[in-house]
Amino acid sequence: MLRTLGRRTLATGLTLATLLAGSLVATAPAAPARAATPAPEAAVPATIPLTITNNSGRADRVFLYNLGTQLSTGRQGWADANGTFHPWPPGGNPPTPAPDAAIPGPAAGQSTTIQVPRFSGRIYFSYGRKLDFRLTTGGLVQPAVQNPADPNRDILFNWSEYTLNDDGLWLNSTQVDMFSAPYTVGLQRADGTSVSAGKLRPGGYRGFFDALRGQPGGWAGLIQTRPDGTVLRALSPLYGVGTGALPATVMDDYIDRVWQKYTTSTLTVTPFADRPGIRYSGRVVGGVLRFTDTSGAVVTSFEKPDASSVFGCHRRLDAPNDQVRGPISRTLCAGFNRTTLLVNSQQPDTGSAAFYRDPVVTNHYARVVHAQMADGKAYAFAFDDVGHHESLVHDGAPRQARLSLEPLD
Repeated sequence: MLRTLGRRTLATGLTLATLLAGSLVATAPAAPARAATPAPEAAVPATIPLTITNNSGRADRVFLYNLGTQLSTGRQGWADANGTFHPWPPGGNPPTPAPDAAIPGPAAGQSTTIQVPRFSGRIYFSYGRKLDFRLTTGGLVQPAVQNPADPNRDILFNWSEYTLNDDGLWLNSTQVDMFSAPYTVGLQRADGTSVSAGKLRPGGYRGFFDALRGQPGGWAGLIQTRPDGTVLRALSPLYGVGTGALPATVMDDYIDRVWQKYTTSTLTVTPFADRPGIRYSGRVVGGVLRFTDTSGAVVTSFEKPDASSVFGCHRRLDAPNDQVRGPISRTLCAGFNRTTLLVNSQQPDTGSAAFYRDPVVTNHYARVVHAQMADGKAYAFAFDDVGHHESLVHDGAPRQARLSLEPLD
């Protein structure tokens, strides 16, 4: 996990899309940065309480899952309500059913408290039905509802991500893969104060889908419904492009204009807010965006990306966990998704006033997600933490955490 801006790759396994139809492997969701100054290990217990409160108003049964990687051993598995770790048994090919890791969730208006261990993982919740998890020889097969054959396709569910380690707890709400059943996250800090993230504006859930339906250019194709007409979710534009729900050329005009601009001008990237002396200069030469350091040496280069590279922050915008290409790529990814690269040649653009305002094209999914958040913060794409616009809570010595299931209105 990166100590600056970053995206964690969850070691919880493959997706059903990978196995059932050869479609996209789910992009690792956005994840928090680690604390710059580690807290004393004694301040962080082996488990902390997480209280899940059901404010959804729905009568459906709720099922909870705590899945991830045990940080002390690197083993994949699940935790029960007491925080006890259970490693996954060997899987098969074809995939075999995973052990039932479901924890009964709270009824409407009620709360359930579980213990979360030192994990890097996800808290899933589903309404009405248990989720279908499988095990293959490569590990856990997670839901991948961009695939119409995924057995979880017609289940209303969502997840939060967390890491609990010696440096404390990071807990986020994420829309990197999809926008679905709403929830907020929060924690109580060591000093007794509380902080929360991920809360929608009043009417924000329906407002998101209404806005997406009204956006020309194929964006309404991201919305998935059940056969009875129930709205389940909107896929991220990465999966929209991968499945054909969104045109693969949707970002081409903007990408072309960016490439043209920096053929004759310089793009400056200063990726570390605390190290302003580290900066890189980019120019498009021979169709390739080349970055040099302050000495003039070429440090990395990027081929012209496509929509998938932009929305997924991968492929031609791959971001390795290093100190040069990764930070530059993360900055580019944020600039492309927020369409700020033409209006600001000094990146990252940390203010949000110019985000998603290109008159021709932008990431409208991310635009609408942020617009419907009460504080404007979200994880609408993988590196939405560039400039600290993410929905994240953290403390080095948390007392307890919370997750609230919110109304679908």
